[in-house]
Amino acid sequence: METVPSSGERIRVGITHGDINGINYEIIIKVFNDARMLDFFTPVIYGHSRVASFYRKNLQLGDTPFNLIKDASLAHTHRINIINITENDLLVQMGSSTELAGEAAFKALEMAVSDLKNNLIDVLVTAPINKQNIQSAAFSFPGHTEYLASRFDAPNPLMLMVWESLRIGTVTGHVPLASVPTQITSKLIIQKLSTLHHSLFYDFGIQKPKIAVLGLNPHAGDGGLLGQEEKEVIFPALNTARKEHDILAFGPFSADGFFGTGHWKQYDAVLAMYHDQGLIPFKSIAFEGGVNFTAGLPFIRTSPAHGTAYELAGKNQASEASFRQAIYLALDTYRNRRHQIELEQNALKPAQESNE
Repeated sequence: METVPSSGERIRVGITHGDINGINYEIIIKVFNDARMLDFFTPVIYGHSRVASFYRKNLQLGDTPFNLIKDASLAHTHRINIINITENDLLVQMGSSTELAGEAAFKALEMAVSDLKNNLIDVLVTAPINKQNIQSAAFSFPGHTEYLASRFDAPNPLMLMVWESLRIGTVTGHVPLASVPTQITSKLIIQKLSTLHHSLFYDFGIQKPKIAVLGLNPHAGDGGLLGQEEKEVIFPALNTARKEHDILAFGPFSADGFFGTGHWKQYDAVLAMYHDQGLIPFKSIAFEGGVNFTAGLPFIRTSPAHGTAYELAGKNQASEASFRQAIYLALDTYRNRRHQIELEQNALKPAQESNE
C-alpha cells in the first residue's frame, strides 16, 4: 500500500549513476547544465564526484558545480547534490563493460534503496545499467524492475514504457522468446492488467482507463489457425478482468495492424505479451523521449528508455532528452499519486469522525 508523502516539501529525486562507462554521466550533466531544473526538485545523485568531473572535463560539458554531501539528509535544495558511493577512485573505461562498473552501479542502487526505505528521498530515477556486469550474489536479477520488486516485496511489478499518451506494458519481461508461451497464463495477464489499471488511476490520474491487449501470435491467432493462446488464455483473461475486476480491457489485437493504423491512440494503455512486441513499436514512435516507468511499486521509479550506449560513450553525442523526461515523469506521477491518496484519505475522515 502506498504511503502519502509530505505535500509541503520539495520533491527529493534520487538518481543512481548506473554504468560509469556508458553515456550516463554525459546525460546527467547535460540535464543539470540547465539551472532551471533545480527550480522543480532537489536532486540527490548516488555516484562519484571525481567520475563526474572526469566526464565534465573530457567532454567539455561546462562547469556546472556539484555539491558533495555525506548523506541524503544533508541535500541542499538548490544544488546538484552528489553522494560518493565509495571513497576509492573509480577507473573509467569509456565504452567498455567492466566488473568495477557493475560493482559501482550496484552500490549506487543499494544506497538509493536504503534511503528510499528511510524516507530520505521521495522518488528514484535510475540511469541505465549493464545487465551482465552487475550480476553478483547480491544482484541476480534480469534488471532494475525485478530487483526493486524483490527489495520492496512488490509481487506484481510491471514495466511500463511511457511517451506522451502512449503507454505500453508487457506481460513477460526480460525472458528468452522461447519461454514466452509457457509463461503466459490467464492468471498472469489478469495480474498485469490489475497493476496497469491501478497505476493508470493513481499515477496518471485516469479515472476509467481503457486498456488494449495484444495477441501472442501473428494476426492474434487468426481464429486459431496460427495458435490457440488467444482463444484459450487471453480471451478468458480479458473476460475475467472485465466481469470480476471492472477493468476496461479490450482485444486481443493483432500487434502489427494495431500500431500500423494508429489504433493505439484510442486507448490509455497497451498491454503487450512480450518485450519486443511492445518495445519495438514504442521506440519507433517515441524516438528519444521515451521513459521506462515501473508500475506496481510502493514508490515512483523511472528510467530513460535507452541503455548504456557504450558506442556513444566519450563522444559527446548522447541526447539527454529521455533522461530529462524520466525526471519530469517521476515528478508528475509522484504528485498524481499523492493527490489521489490524499483525496481518498480525506473522504474517509467524515466517516471516521462520526464513529468517534
